[in-house]
Amino acid sequence: MATAFDLTDVAKYYGATKALDGVTLSSGEGEIYGLLGPNGAGKTTIVRILSTLVAPTRGVATVGGLDVVKDPGAVRQLIGLAGQYAAVDEFQTGFENIAMVGQLYGLRWREAKRRAQELLERLDLVEAADRPVSTYSGGMRRRLDLGASLVGRPRILFLDEPTTGLDPKSRNDAWAIIRELVKEGTSILLTTQYLDEADELADTIAVVDHGRLVAEGTSEQLKSTLGGDIVEFRLENADDRQAATNALTPLAKAPPTYDADTRTLSVPVHDGSQDLMHIVEALNGSKIRVRDLSLHRPSLDDVFLALTGAGPSEERSATTVEGHQS
Repeated sequence: MATAFDLTDVAKYYGATKALDGVTLSSGEGEIYGLLGPNGAGKTTIVRILSTLVAPTRGVATVGGLDVVKDPGAVRQLIGLAGQYAAVDEFQTGFENIAMVGQLYGLRWREAKRRAQELLERLDLVEAADRPVSTYSGGMRRRLDLGASLVGRPRILFLDEPTTGLDPKSRNDAWAIIRELVKEGTSILLTTQYLDEADELADTIAVVDHGRLVAEGTSEQLKSTLGGDIVEFRLENADDRQAATNALTPLAKAPPTYDADTRTLSVPVHDGSQDLMHIVEALNGSKIRVRDLSLHRPSLDDVFLALTGAGPSEERSATTVEGHQS
């Protein structure tokens, strides 16, 4: 299969700061490649390198077989980019925004106008086409920004957290548009902090943390790396976190992870039905009070917490799920 984009041992340093520290990954054409990671993990840096906005400090990055450093102009002819924030002119109308981008692509006015009308219809913005963008909702602005990225009919589209801050309906609308684009042959790199979004859309998911690739595979393959079950509960007293972790680590298949916002401790175990009883006994023996005790199969959330919850050590190497080379 031809590749949409590749990174080979790509690093990006800003002084002593390592935004990326030797990332290797690849996506086939016609796929949605999901990129997950906490804030500051390196997701946006990958997008910026692939879209020729910054050059890597080390390594090779290609898009459509073209080197982003040696052939940046040719790469830009292949791609579209929608960043984290809608890059639209609030004082222009929706129609004027997209038609202007068409002219920047070198389209004659008649073709730019036709393309703008076509995209506004596709994005359900026809009724708002002649209104200033300052009157648009957040979801409408994001759709307009996506429309601007599609003017040049890109083969490869980079979407950097495209649904951040959107309401559920606007997110579902964006998902529908993304699926349609892939059916038409567009390859997509999607960065997101929403695990359900990656689970729903991505053919392959990569997890990055502290500038490194820590896992790659399909959603099901990533979930299978944890195996077993997850025992989860909420601490009544946040000060019991360390005592609970110490009491349960000997029973856990992997180190327990903790969500400070909800005071929730998640414990991967081999056999939930057997280990649940031992966990309850250990908690009672340590006089730790809990609420909402539950048992469930691993989810993508559990994988994400297991991989990034405490941050990878300097020595941790990338985990490659069977069938995917990192």
